[in-house]
Amino acid sequence: MRTSELGFLAENLAARYLEKKGYAVLDLNYRKPWGEIDIIASKEGILVFVEVKANRKIIAGFEPELRANSSKIDKVVRTARTYLAEKKYSPLQEWQVDVISVGLDEPKGIAKVRHFKNIDV
Repeated sequence: MRTSELGFLAENLAARYLEKKGYAVLDLNYRKPWGEIDIIASKEGILVFVEVKANRKIIAGFEPELRANSSKIDKVVRTARTYLAEKKYSPLQEWQVDVISVGLDEPKGIAKVRHFKNIDV
């Protein structure tokens, strides 16, 4: 599986996971020159900007979420602020950044999904 295929699969698994948890998925792969947001969703009036990280294998100590470092989250925040302004949301709109980690065990056909909510920015 190529990296682009892994990313596409992980983002789709994450979007389905969010929908099952009661989120409305509003947008996928929102891009700007300085950053990208994998999933934009909402739940209970709060906008959620989601960074998805994935690994081909499930290996303790190498969890995908570890790659969502402060530099990456800063780019998500900057892109989220652009999205809010572009879509003309109120300055009072509540929003947060989440990270969803997807670990795949391809031979077994298993995906381990972990959701980290409201990452400190």
